[in-house]
Amino acid sequence: MRFEKGRQLTARGFLFDMDGTLVDSGPVVERVWGKWAETQGLDIAGLMPVAHGRRAIETIAMFGKNILDLEAEARKLEEAERLDVDGLSEIAGARALIAALPADRWAVVTSADESLARVRLGACGFPIPRVFITAESVEQGKPNPRCYQLGAEGLGFDPKDCFVFEDADAGLAAGRAAGAQVIAVASTQSSEGLDRKGELWVPDLAGLRVTLDGDWIHLTHD
Repeated sequence: MRFEKGRQLTARGFLFDMDGTLVDSGPVVERVWGKWAETQGLDIAGLMPVAHGRRAIETIAMFGKNILDLEAEARKLEEAERLDVDGLSEIAGARALIAALPADRWAVVTSADESLARVRLGACGFPIPRVFITAESVEQGKPNPRCYQLGAEGLGFDPKDCFVFEDADAGLAAGRAAGAQVIAVASTQSSEGLDRKGELWVPDLAGLRVTLDGDWIHLTHD
């Protein structure tokens, strides 16, 4: 169901995924992972829906063939992604929404490693958050909820008092399992598909408005 004008949601903290939520990294991801898929004899169209939102090492473990050192393979892919910034862009409205929030009320929770996340956020003009949960922060990535639990803890809030903004199924599942209020961003999935899954969704972050009310933040849509 689309988050429509006139509806108001309330939380204390905002937890943002990065790729597909704050940053449109689709062109880079498809180039780098497309090349890797070719080396593995895989169809990129079948790989990406599963890989999106997951840590590189977990995707490699799921799809890789005869790879003896998963960590080394993940490092190679992450380095290739760090060196490729062509086509990176902000998801519409993302910087404005971040700018409207107090610095101690939002966090980034990403499956990317920290160095890659810093490159992508910097390339798109985002500040580095005070609370920054990356691939290195957890032993198990999304859909395991620990990453979002850590994000909420870092802000000093219970996950149930936080919004999670996500685009990928793995991340949406992680946010729900953490007990947060989950809002899907329809950047890598169709709105029809999100409706079928019963997700509350927005097309992007443009038009979202926040109003501070003591310890709480009200979220509305123009």
